Amino acid sequence: MSPIHSRRARKSRAGAARAAAAVVVALGLTACSSTGPATQERTGIILGRAMDVTTLDISRSLCDTCQIYNAAVYETLLRASPDGGLEPLLAESWTANADNTQFTFTLRPDAVFSDGSPVEAKDVEWSWERLKNLAGSPSYFMSGISDVQAPDARTVVVTSELPNSAFFNITSSGYTGIINSDVAAANGATADADAASTDRAEQWFLDNSAGSGQYVLDSYAEGSQLVLRRNDAYWGETPNFSDVTIKEVTDSSAQLQQLQQGDIDVAMQPSFDALAQIENDPTLATEVVPSSNFVYLALSPGKPGGEALQDLRVREAIRKAIDYTSVIDATVAGNGERQATAIPNGFEGTEGLPLPEYDPEGAKALLAEAGYGDGLALQAVYPNFTIYGVSFTTMLQSIQQSLQGVGIQLDLQPLEYQAWADRLADGIPVTAVYFAPDHPDAIQYVQYFGLVEGSTWAERAGLPVNPEEQRLAAAALAETGEQRTAIYRRLAEQMYGDAVILPVVNPKYLLASSADVTGNNIDITRNLDLTRIRFVAG
Repeated sequence: MSPIHSRRARKSRAGAARAAAAVVVALGLTACSSTGPATQERTGIILGRAMDVTTLDISRSLCDTCQIYNAAVYETLLRASPDGGLEPLLAESWTANADNTQFTFTLRPDAVFSDGSPVEAKDVEWSWERLKNLAGSPSYFMSGISDVQAPDARTVVVTSELPNSAFFNITSSGYTGIINSDVAAANGATADADAASTDRAEQWFLDNSAGSGQYVLDSYAEGSQLVLRRNDAYWGETPNFSDVTIKEVTDSSAQLQQLQQGDIDVAMQPSFDALAQIENDPTLATEVVPSSNFVYLALSPGKPGGEALQDLRVREAIRKAIDYTSVIDATVAGNGERQATAIPNGFEGTEGLPLPEYDPEGAKALLAEAGYGDGLALQAVYPNFTIYGVSFTTMLQSIQQSLQGVGIQLDLQPLEYQAWADRLADGIPVTAVYFAPDHPDAIQYVQYFGLVEGSTWAERAGLPVNPEEQRLAAAALAETGEQRTAIYRRLAEQMYGDAVILPVVNPKYLLASSADVTGNNIDITRNLDLTRIRFVAG
């Protein structure tokens, strides 16, 4: 999931007061609270990370922290297993018609929301219609869905305008989680066709939740912490924790320090520079695992300041000018891979794709052909934080040095996350962003990054739809098996040719926690799956 949301959420006075109180409580956690890491019998867990939250409205959110929150609070009909398969969650069965244009779900009878009311088909219908009609960042998950019906309390029937063989995978994404429609509607939410202009619930969602998950929202303080507490009405397996605190710790070195001090239980974005230090500390546990996450440069040729980028040769020159080995060494101490396109390594259609190569002479030749043989100046505005162990400042400084070698002067302008997000809406010629998968199907990358209708990055880049990509995207969703894999391969090649999204590093993921934490993980749809992590019984 990539960051950035359609609008910025703001705290109410009541929410700010509760959040401030939560901060005061948090300050005493290590000394006296049952949730603190320093106590003998812990019931709550504290996660340290740079939070990229700007809204807690599930239908407007799109960020890594949002994945954790949404999965904990709002359940989906299906869930992705660690191996990428699908398992039942709110739905006990699901079927599709022969051409993958109609999908039928049967809901389990025992699932209830946090207020004790049953999860019904009408809630699914309302939630998915709202997701589509809000036209926010995650609305593309409902792309092409023409109708959602609830013929009875336990049956949901979804109709797609065109074949969509990826739809079951899509419904495992946390952004498709189900909201208690009665509660949300009573507090200003709407699923009507004009929801983008009439929905008034975003502020309410900063202080309240309305899901069926293991946890409910306790409090949120922007720039400080997000606190969840156990849902006492949860219908399924008992949650592992009484509460979960996601604490804002922006700097990776500060995360390590707080982990060593016992102020947090899990450091979610440690630097690979600290790997040996963590491995040599008996009070800590660590593991390096592969991931599908990636960090990329994004170019916006159609936005102010990006005029030179309208020439494809300039965009290709930038790709050739990056010394990928140096960047990967500088950011994740070599614990990463190159990636061909915005469809990450290991996803359907990527096997055997040519990887980008450092070719400064080729870059110089392309710049000369484009009329920039005497040099080119570009502005790069980016969020000043660390994600997946990658410091954006370190990465951009390394890229700046590479580009300087071919005559491109990159002016680096780091911003705090929210300020950067606000700027991105207006268009930034060159920026750095990150993405983690939202579900197991490769179509998400085409729909988000490709030059196709409704794509987030087609709009941000200011470029027109590529008719061939549009055709191939529809063709892929009409196929399964090897035929679909082959079409995804062609889509990946088309997206490579667009040279709008330039992946820089596919990092391995450094899991780091206190030694009495087991099950630490990186999850394909949940980022961190709280159902798999727990304290070791002592």
